[in-house]
Amino acid sequence: MAIVRWDPFQDLISLQERMNRLFEQTLDRSQGEREGMVAGTWAPAVDIYETPDSIVLQAELPGLSKDDIDIQVRDNVLTLKGERRSEKEVKEGNYLRVERAYGGFQRAFTLPAAVQADKVRAVFKDGVLDVSIPKAEEAKPKQIKIDVK
Repeated sequence: MAIVRWDPFQDLISLQERMNRLFEQTLDRSQGEREGMVAGTWAPAVDIYETPDSIVLQAELPGLSKDDIDIQVRDNVLTLKGERRSEKEVKEGNYLRVERAYGGFQRAFTLPAAVQADKVRAVFKDGVLDVSIPKAEEAKPKQIKIDVK
């Protein structure tokens, strides 16, 4: 009989994976049962990337206008809030299927570097929000020149 070293952390990881699968299966089943018009929570898809001079956030916000969106930067945390409202032109009973989520959302992102909150620039075009947050001078990488003697 071979001796196997016991790793307690492996058991915890395995338990967590089984619990995640259980919750995912439960949520998938309840999503299929829900055919009525329900205002739920949703979160827009977001990409965040870094350039040498700034941090850029791109969010997909189809169906919203600039008045539906609120952006704040405080203490190196960017907060994106908004609300997508349901169109009331069609009566609720006339819907055959509703898959788009409506309602408010709020997402907060901790920024990886010190930024200049007073110089944030946001552009909203074709349902995509581009937020450019300039880095503070002390956060920008500095090239160090090497002298040869």
